[in-house]
Amino acid sequence: MTAPNPRDTDTADIPELPPAAELAESVLSGPYRALSIGIVSVVLLIAFEATAVGTAMPVAARELAGVSLYAFAFSGYFTTSLFGMVLAGQWSDRRGPLGALTTGIASFAAGLLLSGTAGAMWLFILGRAVQGLGGGLVVVALYVVVGRAYPERLRPAIMAAFAASWVVPSIVGPLASGAVTEHLGWRWVFLGIPVLVSLPLALALPQIRRLAAGPVDGTAGNAAGDGAGASLGRRRIRLALGISLGAGLLQYAAQDLRWLSLLPGVAGAALLAPAVLGLLPRGTYRAARGLPSVVLLRGVAAGSFIGAESFVPLMLVTQRGLSPTLAGFSLAAGGGTWALGSWVQSRPRVEPYRERLMTVGMLLVAAAIAAAPSVLIDAVPAWTLAVAWAFGCFGMGLVISSTSVLLLHLSAPEEAGTNSAALQISDGLSNVLLLAAGGAAFAALGGGTVTHTAAEATGSHPAAFTAVFLPMAAVALVGAWVTTRLRAR
Repeated sequence: MTAPNPRDTDTADIPELPPAAELAESVLSGPYRALSIGIVSVVLLIAFEATAVGTAMPVAARELAGVSLYAFAFSGYFTTSLFGMVLAGQWSDRRGPLGALTTGIASFAAGLLLSGTAGAMWLFILGRAVQGLGGGLVVVALYVVVGRAYPERLRPAIMAAFAASWVVPSIVGPLASGAVTEHLGWRWVFLGIPVLVSLPLALALPQIRRLAAGPVDGTAGNAAGDGAGASLGRRRIRLALGISLGAGLLQYAAQDLRWLSLLPGVAGAALLAPAVLGLLPRGTYRAARGLPSVVLLRGVAAGSFIGAESFVPLMLVTQRGLSPTLAGFSLAAGGGTWALGSWVQSRPRVEPYRERLMTVGMLLVAAAIAAAPSVLIDAVPAWTLAVAWAFGCFGMGLVISSTSVLLLHLSAPEEAGTNSAALQISDGLSNVLLLAAGGAAFAALGGGTVTHTAAEATGSHPAAFTAVFLPMAAVALVGAWVTTRLRAR
């Protein structure tokens, strides 16, 4: 079901535009300008923090005498963000996205302040967990804002703007973080963002309140009085706790490759399986047509690509002798081509061909991943991987933004929050599962132990990288098949 044009419901004071004026509308037109600038700026600053924190984290862990707990600073963020996603979906559907968004921003900022002022590693990890809860709330609430505040023809453009917001941070973020860490100290990487986030939020909040606040018409009474709806909401919150705890246990087992780690791994899987089945649309695991396949595709695309990309710098450093800086910059062009792919899918004239574009996108992703291990051959120039990855990122730009657009198109207004949460859960959870599987295969074939920051740059066997990239390419090919099932017959 297509969400109604919010200008017909929440903004009745805005007169109907004639067809010619509607065609001339953009996300920077009068009714949407402040909202677009505000929410895109929020995404931009969150992207800067996400890309910068990895640079500051090693210094923080060393100064706080917590190197042994290093991986939990990342997994703590992820596990609480999963819970935040489900909570935001329930909150947004029942009361509107404004409360979830403001609470998420406040939690995100509080987590940054807690980590930035921490005097012990456990306080630092707690701050990251609070920050993750806020991040999960924000990302889903923003999707609901887009679904309610923008007419359907403008949603591809705002999704493309979200994707473009990651381009500059992906290139500049690590360098800026390194400079701040070196000259001012690692704490300022965390303490500087909360003040900056408040500015775009102040710009966007009045427009969110006007265009997207409150429950969908006809659901307010049900939210308060429908016992079945309240019971379903409580059940989803319990499932969210299960998926967060299960994911955390699986991450711990993947990071501690001992026989004893099978126990938390099995416990995590036992918690995770029923929670995933309960939180994702029915039929997701079998690629049922329509919404379930959209949610599945998001996980397949994100998991296969990120799972492979995590090993690219390590392969270039250990097998081709590149410096870490050059290895990192080999992926820099991908940020621009990703944004280009998002821009292409936002063009109105390509809308009738969206599913075909997504099929092409997944084929490009599969080809890029399959081509990556070719640089293990000395005769192949190392820069060919950068070129291949740029094409893969273009394909990801086509696919990821399109899944967001299709999800909102296929969601009833009162289900936008729940379905957006399912999309983000599929994305994040597949990253963890496929990266854990890739890391296990890598270690089994002589690659060493892999955590969030990968192994040390010594002693990795070339076959270990092939064992990662080729299965990930096969998963991406499965994603190409899933793109044929995005529309109901």
